[in-house]
Amino acid sequence: MEFNEAVASVLREERVKKGLSQEELAHLCGIDRTYVSLLERQKRKPTLSTIYKICESLGISMAYFINRTETLLNNQQNL
Repeated sequence: MEFNEAVASVLREERVKKGLSQEELAHLCGIDRTYVSLLERQKRKPTLSTIYKICESLGISMAYFINRTETLLNNQQNL
């Protein structure tokens, strides 16, 4: 699993867990819905500022987001 794939996976998982559509999350973050879609499809790389906005809107810490991403990457490397 590549880094962008892990970020996209965590983003999608947390968004769905909160019951938010891409449009709803984008509105909460103050970003365009298409950008959320591009992130989830690994077409764009988020900045730290964007990750912060997303985490804040999802009610999770950046540390949690990064730890989940790192866990996915480590699990794939250990297979």
